Amino acid sequence: MISRRDFVGGMAAGVAGSALASTAKSYGQILGANSRVHFAINGLNGRGHAHLSSLHNNSKTARVAYICDPDAHIRAKFAADAKQLLGYAPKAEQDFRNALASNEVDAISIATPDHWHTPMAVLGLKAGKHVYVEKPSSQNPREGELLVEAQKKYGKLVQVGDQQRSSAYTIDMINRIHDGYIGKAYMAKSWYANTRGTMGIGKVVPVPEWLDWDLWQGPAPRSDYKDNIHPYNWHWLRRYGTGEALNNGTHEVDICRWALGAEIPQAVNATGGRYQYKDDWQFYDALITSFEYPDKMIYWEGRSCNGLRDYGRGRGSAIVGTKGSVVIDRGGYDVYNWKGKLINQYRTGQHESTADLIGADSMTDAHFANFIAAIHGQQKLHSPAEVANVSVTMLLISNIAYFVNRKLQLDTTNAHILNDPEAMEQWGRTYEKGWEVTV
Repeated sequence: MISRRDFVGGMAAGVAGSALASTAKSYGQILGANSRVHFAINGLNGRGHAHLSSLHNNSKTARVAYICDPDAHIRAKFAADAKQLLGYAPKAEQDFRNALASNEVDAISIATPDHWHTPMAVLGLKAGKHVYVEKPSSQNPREGELLVEAQKKYGKLVQVGDQQRSSAYTIDMINRIHDGYIGKAYMAKSWYANTRGTMGIGKVVPVPEWLDWDLWQGPAPRSDYKDNIHPYNWHWLRRYGTGEALNNGTHEVDICRWALGAEIPQAVNATGGRYQYKDDWQFYDALITSFEYPDKMIYWEGRSCNGLRDYGRGRGSAIVGTKGSVVIDRGGYDVYNWKGKLINQYRTGQHESTADLIGADSMTDAHFANFIAAIHGQQKLHSPAEVANVSVTMLLISNIAYFVNRKLQLDTTNAHILNDPEAMEQWGRTYEKGWEVTV
């Protein structure tokens, strides 16, 4: 059982976590105004607004120099929002390559559709820019390998947007778990529940005059424009997106892996289907995926179209050990003893809905603050590409397991799928000519 000393210590950690929530502001005291990192934000719908908010909240150390998006309507609205929030007007560009060519830009942030994440990140590294890229950092496992290789070759930093890695109370709790707070942690469950509607059946229509559809597609093989893809439903099409497991599951599986000290699993299995609607959605809306290890287990349950919550939460992770358990999410944590009795609790006081498509929060502020401090050599990255890529690759392999409909055995040194050529055919992708990712 967890001792009273651990219980009191946990309460103290909660208070400390609250105090440390202002991490982003503290970095601002270290770095002077003349040391600001100049950013180009890429992808201005949804999560791009969280990047803008966090860079504004880190304004002592960061400045937004460019904003880039191939959609003129989204770009114009974002530009107006940016000027109002920042008090100045960043340069607005249709083509991100203009920002990459600018000596004014030190770093890029990427909140584009998934098929752009690695190609844009690698181009950024080649241009001598540091990179903050949203999860999933790759659209397929091969791109993950290429991103890690490119970061090592070009030497600039790559921070992946697993922002809970910069949460003070999460860092503290993971450290306590590693120190034996709940005994030996051997099992972790994570989940995500939402009530997404149908994306319908798309019709081929003329490309809107305000959208550069060719640039929007970029590395993806060319296809007709349909009226149900842009700006959000690309998530559910294999050509551009990665499904709910990568759209949201990446965050919680990463917490589970971190808590258990787990790396590449020996096997991955995934079971699910598209049950709620009959439409153009190409992934599952319900999925249970498991990651097998010799001495531990991790699994993720996704419900895109049913809002049933676990432990009163729409998303989170439950870490199970020999002496107790911890349930943790972006709003705090609960600690249970071995018999399942609640003995400790911490809340941030902030509420996050799974229906929120932007996700601006103090964790993202702190994650950008950590990235900026690392650029100045004052901190280590909390989610560097080579660490984040393990979680991303695990979930990309779970997608492959789902589509081939069988358990996959892995080489635990590099995550390659063993003795299954059909599954390994999905390791990479086909690119539009001229857009191939090269290191």
